[in-house]
Amino acid sequence: MHVHIVGNGLRGSGCRLKLHGWHRRLADFMLHQLGMTVSWDRAEFDETYVELLLRWLRTSALTHAVILAHEDVYHEDGSRIDFGSMFIPNDYVLQLARTYPDFLPGVSIHPARPDAMDELDRCLSGGAALLKLLPNCQNVDCSRPAYRPFWERMAAAGLPLLAHTGGEHTVPQYRPAYADPATLQLPLECGVNVIAAHCATKSGWNDPDYLPALLRMMEHYPNLYGDISALNLPLRSVGFTTLIRPEYHGRLVHGSDFPVPVQPSWAHWRGLLSGDAARFLAEEPNVLERDFHVKTAMGFPPEVFTRVWGLLRLDERHETPEN
Repeated sequence: MHVHIVGNGLRGSGCRLKLHGWHRRLADFMLHQLGMTVSWDRAEFDETYVELLLRWLRTSALTHAVILAHEDVYHEDGSRIDFGSMFIPNDYVLQLARTYPDFLPGVSIHPARPDAMDELDRCLSGGAALLKLLPNCQNVDCSRPAYRPFWERMAAAGLPLLAHTGGEHTVPQYRPAYADPATLQLPLECGVNVIAAHCATKSGWNDPDYLPALLRMMEHYPNLYGDISALNLPLRSVGFTTLIRPEYHGRLVHGSDFPVPVQPSWAHWRGLLSGDAARFLAEEPNVLERDFHVKTAMGFPPEVFTRVWGLLRLDERHETPEN
């Protein structure tokens, strides 16, 4: 339930990519580890990326993937800020989900947009299954009182919020303090099912570790969950040592954060995988499949991988699988 769509828009998808310096090198590395031979600045990139994702999904143990739009950055007065490295429009993910039943659309709407409520209703009509935001990158103070009607509309529609928590270095941060899960209290109080992406773990050496704070919040908010996406990374992987405990499994959902790399060696170095298992899993070329098997090998139970069906907003095209 956490898969990124990436595109450059050179063939009319509406996507934008602005990669410079470190983020350009990181994008090249991620595409290389996926096995993509088409550069992100080529006209055929958007179609090639989708084709590869579909191939990995359909040859994995997973049945569906929530594909994510990526919103622009806005001031609180609703004016757009020229900041960030990518934009993936809602229309693109909605269209992909209509074309490919394997995909479920995760839209992205900044609640400060002048047309935020209209766009929310439009996306709901289009079949949105989830709404994704990166508060620290898109400048969203989720507990700002002016956003209450937006969260209440989401709660009434049964649309969950997937919110980035913890450090972020794949895309540039605009307001790092908004990585704190404490900023999610208002949507939680409005009744939105909130999924804290990455379980608020730290990504860089100087990032705060918000995982303990997230676990304390879970004691007060039964509608708060965490996803275990991108935890197969050097620093985030320390979160596995806590989240693998059975008492936390009931509040976790699976996500991959595709195309972020998946390296089993980090779980091995944390003492959660044997060396033989890590070496065997590292040879799996399908990144989605590799991520799934690393987590099952560590001991995450089946319900972590199926719980999201009870959280997503589904329409008649996407019925909950029995298994």
